[in-house]
Amino acid sequence: MDFSAFRSRLEDVPELGIGVKWSLIGVDDTPGDDEIYEALARFRSGADNGADELWHMEDTDDGERFLKYYAAVRARNSCLQCHDGANAAKYEAGNLVALASVTASMESLVGQLSRNRAILLASAIVTTFIAMLVAYIIVRYIIVKPVLHLKDVSDEIARGNLNLRADINTGDEFEELSHAFNRMLRHMTTVNDELRSLNDSLDAKVDELAQANMELFNSNALKDDFLATMSHELRTPLNSILGFSDVLASAANLDDRQKRYVENIRTSGRNLMVQINDLLDLAKIESGQMKIQPVPMNLQDLIENQVGQIMPLADQKNIDLRMRPPDRPVSDLFQDAAKLRQILTNLLSNAVKFTPEGGRVRVHWRQCDDDSFEVSVEDTGIGIPLQEQDQIFEKFRQGSTAPGDRDHVKREYEGTGLGLSIVRELSRLLGGDVFLESEFGKGSLFVVRLPQVARKRIPSEAAPAEPRPAGGLGRITSVDLMNTRRPDHEEPQAKTDSEKQSKLDSDTDPVAENLSAAGTRKGSEEPQRPGAEHSAGHQDGGRNHDTSTQQTIQGSS
Repeated sequence: MDFSAFRSRLEDVPELGIGVKWSLIGVDDTPGDDEIYEALARFRSGADNGADELWHMEDTDDGERFLKYYAAVRARNSCLQCHDGANAAKYEAGNLVALASVTASMESLVGQLSRNRAILLASAIVTTFIAMLVAYIIVRYIIVKPVLHLKDVSDEIARGNLNLRADINTGDEFEELSHAFNRMLRHMTTVNDELRSLNDSLDAKVDELAQANMELFNSNALKDDFLATMSHELRTPLNSILGFSDVLASAANLDDRQKRYVENIRTSGRNLMVQINDLLDLAKIESGQMKIQPVPMNLQDLIENQVGQIMPLADQKNIDLRMRPPDRPVSDLFQDAAKLRQILTNLLSNAVKFTPEGGRVRVHWRQCDDDSFEVSVEDTGIGIPLQEQDQIFEKFRQGSTAPGDRDHVKREYEGTGLGLSIVRELSRLLGGDVFLESEFGKGSLFVVRLPQVARKRIPSEAAPAEPRPAGGLGRITSVDLMNTRRPDHEEPQAKTDSEKQSKLDSDTDPVAENLSAAGTRKGSEEPQRPGAEHSAGHQDGGRNHDTSTQQTIQGSS
């Protein structure tokens, strides 16, 4: 097809839409438009440095703007080969063949661009919505649905339905998760069954424990009743025995053997009375019936008196028993003198009993900085093994002469093992405590710390941790017992209105009172040296002490 035929076909499409018109003018044609003629002339001459395109904007009289575009159409070798015709021979490659003219309305072009932009935006919105819908369907049925199923199963299990299981068949990780969830449920069911079985066993044990506690409570009440009754039944005839022995001892027609027998009766009776009193004191303390009766007192006078009473027993074993007064005197106290006397007597008798012949015992007291005072008893006795120090204050316990050899002590040192227990209970009753420091084979140091003004410690109050007293002593948290004696002149403390307490405190009858009065008159005729004289006499090597007192303390220890 030659150029003329091509141009005629192009002219059949005068407008290509959106206000764009095309025209193709040959170089041999006479253009009717001066602009086209000028464009042909410029393309022929190469006035624009060989440029083959020209365009400019043109405004019409009615205000419409058009874009006019001109492009040179030049002959190529391929064109010459394909377009054979009569005029083909006069063209060479690169020669200007025609001029393409394009005229476009800017208003139509901008409108079409706006329409294209709107179509593109609508297409994007529709595509996004469809993508979101597809994503929702995928998430809803592939991810959310299995998760919601697991949640529903978990909620049912939380309500107690342990037989429900997860059923997910997605063939992916959610199915594996459901299998792991079901395994966990099976294990939890097994553990729950075991726990239920253990709870049933625990309930049975709790019932047994409650029954045992009730039996223990009844047994403890029975024990208290027994002690109250036996104290009355034992102390009444025992007072009669002691009274008659005092009467017999005062008889003038007894030979030496009879006097010795009578003295043995008196000593054994007093020892038995001490044991009974210890048991009753402990029963009173445990039942909360022990009352404190504080009175103004002088600590040094009380200590000298008690040391004087223990001196005969120390002299018998050639034990150096001395007092070490403090540099600063202790202020007058407002304490229960009877209980403080019993504490000191128990500690001193223990120290003498467990100290071998030729040993020494020291008694020291001092004023503390916190309105309290300390009384310490130090000996060079057998000592207490470390593994037994947390048990030595327990009831019916004694130390040992060898670690772990508790039976040997019971054979060598007689006693009930209540003394130190009473010391601890009385110390706490008075608002203080007792401390121990001991080294086996070298001796022991007992320290009692009490407030200057008696204040009863509340039983339910846990004992707080206290600083170590002088000498580096540790706090004793559990107790054991080595036997001590109660002074035979002490009687039970305050009375109560209850029948049980009346039984605990009633230890005499008219006959016993008469016999005891006779014994008291006889005992008052026997000389007794003051505590200070005993101490001085001991330091000088003197041994002239009350024989009956010595035998009584020795027997009760």
